[in-house]
Amino acid sequence: MAGKAHHYRVTTTWTGNTGTGTSSYRDYSRDHEVVIEPKPEPLLGSADPTFRGDPLRYNPEELLLTALSQCHMLSYLHLCAVNKIIVTGYVDRAEGTMETDQNGGHFTEATLNPEITITPESDAELAARLHEPASANCFIAASVNFPVHHRPTITS
Repeated sequence: MAGKAHHYRVTTTWTGNTGTGTSSYRDYSRDHEVVIEPKPEPLLGSADPTFRGDPLRYNPEELLLTALSQCHMLSYLHLCAVNKIIVTGYVDRAEGTMETDQNGGHFTEATLNPEITITPESDAELAARLHEPASANCFIAASVNFPVHHRPTITS
């Protein structure tokens, strides 16, 4: 059976021309808007504050970590549903590390820290073990070239 292609469309528009364009590194804002079809509201982005970005806007590094966290959660919830684990709460406080040097930068790792609440009747050991296949099923984790660790906490 052949795989199915899924296509996504985003439009990224730089909104940071302060009047002189990119005449120098300090003369322009890193602000931009991302429209994700068919969402009605744009996502307001910028660079990390270290790179002269607006700390009140989302930066690409945060969004990469967000995508990892969301994808893992959705894969995990699916596996719980098919394995009769009833999840009643899920909060992930994910962390990521990016290192920079004279050649640029790259993520070196991410750690997902999901706090999961399940019903007392659910199998807590199975709930904990499902993180490994959930990670394997996560399209975003499968697309990155750095390790994604998991430190789940399961309570009922």
